[in-house]
Amino acid sequence: MLRQVAQFLDHLAFERGLSPNTRAAYETDLRHFVGFLQERHAARTFGDVTRDHISEYLSLLRKEGYQSTTRSRRLIAIKVLFAFLEGEGLLPVNPAAIIPSPALGRQLPHTITEAEIRQLLEAIPPDGDLNIRDRALLETLYACGLRVSEAAHLTLSDFRPDDRVIRCRGKGNKQRLIPIGHTACSWLQRYLAETRPRLADEAACGQTLFLSRFGKALSRQAIFQMLEKRAKLAGIAPHLSPHVLRHCFASHLLAHGAQIRAIQEMLGHADIATTQIYTHVDTIQLQSTHARFHPRH
Repeated sequence: MLRQVAQFLDHLAFERGLSPNTRAAYETDLRHFVGFLQERHAARTFGDVTRDHISEYLSLLRKEGYQSTTRSRRLIAIKVLFAFLEGEGLLPVNPAAIIPSPALGRQLPHTITEAEIRQLLEAIPPDGDLNIRDRALLETLYACGLRVSEAAHLTLSDFRPDDRVIRCRGKGNKQRLIPIGHTACSWLQRYLAETRPRLADEAACGQTLFLSRFGKALSRQAIFQMLEKRAKLAGIAPHLSPHVLRHCFASHLLAHGAQIRAIQEMLGHADIATTQIYTHVDTIQLQSTHARFHPRH
């Protein structure tokens, strides 16, 4: 079964040009599903799988506390896999074809306050190679609203201090230019002048902007771990992720009067409906402010 999953993923990567991260997510989801089939039902082939098996798997995910977004994503992976197997003539019927996706509802992005952002950044000591690197990286994530994979793949030429912009490659390898503020720009310039030359192993890192202590490109996982550690030391939200900083970038800009179209461009959203979720976050913040300060609330 796992061999057919691997063939399916190879096909999907070739046909759709999936990024390595998307492919890895599909593989994780499908391995979990195959493990369930083999442990609970001793399934040996996908031909043994029924609609009831898939429904039972989704129910198990719900009982175990998986969010509706995760359950929906896993069902999509299962549906696409079975459609592929049916299309290749490996299955006579697709048992996943008519299973409805879990209701998602509207999930508002998690953010922290501007004061907490300041607390996070200012808790990093101002000296030391890794401190300077971490401050420059977190300032950049917050200043530009980058996805963690976008930050991990930045190169030296992507930072243009004279123009005060960052060039990044987003989903679908689409490039965009994002303004970078004075504070983040200053920390990046200090990192490049003082820290990166001491960290760099040119044979291992090439032109990658942010480097590990071993002189190699800093991975997505390392950025997650670094941010969690810094948040814990600063005494703020546990399990803080780089994506929360991206949400903060958008919601704080909106709160200060930025136009939604400009935020859409900077985030690299293809559809403005994706960006409009931040207008709901701002409404909640306004209601909270009204409740706290209006004399006749």
